[in-house]
Parts: sequence; structure tokens; C-alpha cells
Amino acid sequence: MKEIDFKELHFNPFTLIGGEWMLASAGTPDACNTMTVSWGHLGCLWGHNDPTAVIYIRESRFTKQFIDREDHFTLCVMPDSFKKQMAYLGSKSGRDENKIEKAGLTPVFADGTVYFEQAKLVLVCKKMFHQQLDKSGFQYQETLDANYANGDYHTMYVGKIEKILVRDDEYLK
Repeated sequence: MKEIDFKELHFNPFTLIGGEWMLASAGTPDACNTMTVSWGHLGCLWGHNDPTAVIYIRESRFTKQFIDREDHFTLCVMPDSFKKQMAYLGSKSGRDENKIEKAGLTPVFADGTVYFEQAKLVLVCKKMFHQQLDKSGFQYQETLDANYANGDYHTMYVGKIEKILVRDDEYLK
């Protein structure tokens, strides 16, 4: 994989996050975990309009404890041929099994975090902010009813994108 500057990226963020999904991962060689995410944002925030990624993770997700504990997390976009593995990684818990190994992924430990050798795009993010969503912030009851009927609110994480790796030119201008 080669490292590129965020200004070289070219893609539709709506299809990248909501359509292709991503793997959110964190941890060390001693212990790591990953999960699929399809809710998030990419943009610029703070500093000198630093490139940032925002993801949302429910309290119940095993990966959350790794993202809470570590300073960095990654977002990996996998090739289309990994759709079956992506669905599996989103439906199974790393508490119960080594789902990374079962999905056939090869972890790479670098930059204080973990990503996967098979990824076609990797965003290495330094955790800058996190906060649990709160009922009082929602404008519409139907949003709460549709997404948080059990009160299991997501935690929002903002990460400064410190490194971007690409496998090929698919995401380049």
C-alpha cells in the first residue's frame, strides 16, 4: 500500500461510508477487534481544517472498548469480494470468537493501531473527541423511536486522519 495526502483522494463519501461500509478497528498485537460501520462522516474540523472522520459505535459493541482504550483507530474499506466477510464481521462479536481470523483477514500493526492487509483504503485516525449521543439533543421523536427505542445510544468519535493508505489508484484524483 502507498501513503497519500488527503488532498489526493477522490470518492463519493456517501457511497463509501453508507454503501461500501468500512471496518472500524483498534488495538494492539496483544488484543484487537474490528466491526463494520455504515454511519459516519468525513470532512475537515478544528486546527487548520484538519481532515477528520466521525464514526458512531453503540455501547454494546465489543470494539468500543478498544477504541475507548487506544489513542488511534482505523477505518478500512475492503474490496467488493469481501462483502460476505463484512456482513459476518458486523453480525458476530469478538467477545465470542476470533472473528478476524475466521473472516480470513491479516492484521497489520502500525502507527499505534491495527488495519488489514487486504484493505483497499485505510484511514489511520487519532482520536480527538468522543461523546455519547443524548436524548436531549434529538429534534424529532421519530428519530429516537426508529434508532434508539431501547435507549442504546451511540458514542460519536471524531478522529483526525493522520495517514491514508491506498492499494491502487481507485480513490485518487
